Amino acid sequence: MASSLARRAVSYRRLLLSRAFAAAARPAKRVLVPVAAGTEPVEAAATADVLNRAGARVTVATVASAPAGDEGLLVEAAYGVKLVADARVADLEGEAFDLIALPGGMPGSTNLRDCKVLEKMVKMHAEKGELYGAICAAPAVTLAHWGMLKGLKATCYPSFMEKFTSEVIPVNSRVVVDRNVVTSQGPGTAIEFALALVEQLYDKEKMEEVAGPLYVRPQHGAEYTIEELNSIEWKCSGTPQILVPVANGSEEIEALNLIDVLRRAGANVTVASVEDTLQIVTRRHKFNLIADMMLDEAAKMEFDLIVMPGGLSGAQKFACTDKLVDLLKKQAGSGKPYGAICASPAHVLEPHGLLKGKKATAFPPMAHLLTDQSLCENRVVIDGNLITSRAPGTATEFALAIVEKLFGREKAVGIAKEFVFM
Repeated sequence: MASSLARRAVSYRRLLLSRAFAAAARPAKRVLVPVAAGTEPVEAAATADVLNRAGARVTVATVASAPAGDEGLLVEAAYGVKLVADARVADLEGEAFDLIALPGGMPGSTNLRDCKVLEKMVKMHAEKGELYGAICAAPAVTLAHWGMLKGLKATCYPSFMEKFTSEVIPVNSRVVVDRNVVTSQGPGTAIEFALALVEQLYDKEKMEEVAGPLYVRPQHGAEYTIEELNSIEWKCSGTPQILVPVANGSEEIEALNLIDVLRRAGANVTVASVEDTLQIVTRRHKFNLIADMMLDEAAKMEFDLIVMPGGLSGAQKFACTDKLVDLLKKQAGSGKPYGAICASPAHVLEPHGLLKGKKATAFPPMAHLLTDQSLCENRVVIDGNLITSRAPGTATEFALAIVEKLFGREKAVGIAKEFVFM
């Protein structure tokens, strides 16, 4: 198995090189992802991340009319997530895009709807026959309100289907493509939505190329499964206190799934920067995320769980951050839960002895770095107080598995359905 995993790692590096050469040979497609106060962060991040992986030049732009500068670009998305946009929609009027993709969330979709500049841009974009799309509440609240789904098949968040105007042909499906419009249902369908956009913007071959390293679920909408060994109860004295460290290069889909899902469940999630500033730049899109506090401050607190997102450079930063490593060792030594996804099991937990005597999984091209690779083919593995997972495409399952351990199966299934994951 070790040699097989090593060969897979070499193949993955070759794929990245060939992709880089191919991307350099052609002009990048331009994609606009508008955001607003109350935007669903998982939907915005997944759309930006996946399209960036395809080679698109993605601009995340706020509809807010505040003055320029970082303060004017700050977006307070749903579930307490703070983002810094690349630009303001008002400053992009007149620029040409190959795709405009609207994330959902409430009141994010309403705030997008009420932006007259954005409405004008999307309508002019559509008149040219260009590709556009929306997910969650945005198809019904935004696009339908603008009259941009007339005579088209479309879907949206299930409880918003009744808000479609009579001119729309509603379809209860996870993703719907009709002519130059792509619509989808919610955060649990966000990667599927983004991959559908990639296929429409490029082709099926590109979509499959991008989908591979994400390790998406083979059966979308199916019930998630967990491989658990040495089952123990994860005890908390009250509301679960969870630390999610972030670094420059952290994977945004993984980080935001953890934050979003765990806060939906009612956990108190602290996002702590291991960098010199609260603002960190994530792996793919250069998505700018604002942490709640610095790690030095978080280190003074007690946590029921410490869980790390992946992203290679982010994981490498975690591994050389002594204060974080000390926290993880203290957590593990006291029998408290800790976990990691993607690159972090291989680049943080393994080299610091935090997988000793434990079963784990990791990002497949890096799984050969684990001493025990016997369960690496599983999407989520729990071994006592340790939980690990594989990739962006397993991030929601990873977060739901944590909810299940802390709050119970019923709570986790309820969130999975709210997420439109199941």
